[in-house]
Amino acid sequence: MRQLKVVMYHYVRDLKNSRYPDIKGMDYEKFKRQIRYLRDRYNIVRMEDVLSACAGSALPDNAMLLTFDDSYMDHFTHVFPVLDAYGIQGSFFIPAKTFVEKKLLDVNKIHFILAAGDIKELLPHLFSRLDYYRGGEFDFPSNEELFEQYGTVNRFDSREVSFVKRILQNGLPERLRHMISSELFRWYVGIPEDVFAGELYMNQDQIGTLKRKGMFIGVHGYDHYWLGKLSREAMEDDLTRALEAMDPFIDRDCWAMNYPYGSAGSYNEDVLSFLRKNGCCAGFTTKAETADLNLCDRLLIPRYDTNDFPAE
Repeated sequence: MRQLKVVMYHYVRDLKNSRYPDIKGMDYEKFKRQIRYLRDRYNIVRMEDVLSACAGSALPDNAMLLTFDDSYMDHFTHVFPVLDAYGIQGSFFIPAKTFVEKKLLDVNKIHFILAAGDIKELLPHLFSRLDYYRGGEFDFPSNEELFEQYGTVNRFDSREVSFVKRILQNGLPERLRHMISSELFRWYVGIPEDVFAGELYMNQDQIGTLKRKGMFIGVHGYDHYWLGKLSREAMEDDLTRALEAMDPFIDRDCWAMNYPYGSAGSYNEDVLSFLRKNGCCAGFTTKAETADLNLCDRLLIPRYDTNDFPAE
């Protein structure tokens, strides 16, 4: 048997008592219930088992792998103690910039802008900033054209929320994305980015503790870019920097990659070629289906969202 269900988590916190109860995450109590539910119904395997299966070995029936993205402090304070108590391994995928430079990633600025603001106010505010910067140094389409291109409904977001995410993730020139996301973060969140980053992410010692305690540490890029949308040179630079920074935590001869954002735009043949040449043994997407390791590319293993499973 080589069937595998992979589950991904992001924020795990006491949502109702947190500063940002509207962040799209899993409540801590629900997480504990879900881990018990999954433990009772599946064989939760280790990443080492999955890497062996990618090389041809078998997995147990009802095999499941748990993955945690983005190196949040939530994972150290809330997730790790629960997994450790049950003797379950989690696989934690780290964007290296979070502990190397201790800077707030644009993807997280966007999450908390959306959690702190009302989309009915935020969307016109964003349009006004686009109007302000359009022309001169930055030349890009009208707001109507951009909304038509990037405002697409998905499983978890309305058209308006999806637009805010996608336009600030990859729809504008990089420097402009940084500028606008920082402006909106100051307006809606109002906490210095360095202070916020220090609260949000694990540090290097905490990541090392997870590894020493039997958790698996994987690669999630350096700057959490849509790797498939970068030039080949920029993509290789991002992944090279990530591998250098992650060297204390990974086996450079056989490591695992989790694509930032996870959809088709997150990777392309250039990305996959670089991974194959540099020791990557498994890569994970966000395509929501069960993996058949007899058939699927080991660098394109699908993953379910935690919300695809009940908590009890």
